[in-house]
Amino acid sequence: MAAKTTTDTVGAHEAPVPRRLLAVATRLFAERGYDRTSVQEIVEAAGVTKGALYHYFGSKDDLLHEVYARMLRLQQQRLDAVAGSDAPVEERLRAAAADVVVTTIENLDDAAIFFRSMHQLSPEKFKQVRSERRRYHESFRALVEEGQAAGVFSDATPADLVVDYHFGSVHHLSTWYREDGPLTPQQVADHLADLLMRALRP
Repeated sequence: MAAKTTTDTVGAHEAPVPRRLLAVATRLFAERGYDRTSVQEIVEAAGVTKGALYHYFGSKDDLLHEVYARMLRLQQQRLDAVAGSDAPVEERLRAAAADVVVTTIENLDDAAIFFRSMHQLSPEKFKQVRSERRRYHESFRALVEEGQAAGVFSDATPADLVVDYHFGSVHHLSTWYREDGPLTPQQVADHLADLLMRALRP
């Protein structure tokens, strides 16, 4: 998959070791799959020792977790900024709905790796990821609930289902979106955000 990731692999051997390891792991996980990529292959491609990997990440499991966690941190920061602005709630929700699509497409390898391999995380890491994702979804849902309470959005559908509806589309992006396709990331984001807003129209 040729999509960009949060950590660029260009000039990887000039990058700090943790960034270099994460870039290489992301590329290898995307090309071969998490379970078919060994720690030895990662450290050889990154030009470091196993000791360096274990110093920064502890395990291959930690690398898989960080691939997704870095994208989720970015999305949470951006959602917090949008939600905390003074714009009307309908503008804030639409901006948030579009942003999660754009940032997912811009980090499509990260998203694809995670959703393909999340079941291989250790129980502790899996629980941590679920908690991190829940925080994001709850922040997003709070915007829906705010608009419903104000009468700006229809409350015919529970806010939880509204959120699941939108994120179901987001989670499937890695299965069909291609950089050489007919739609840009922003166009896809605008279409999906508009679908959400129409579904909430009173």
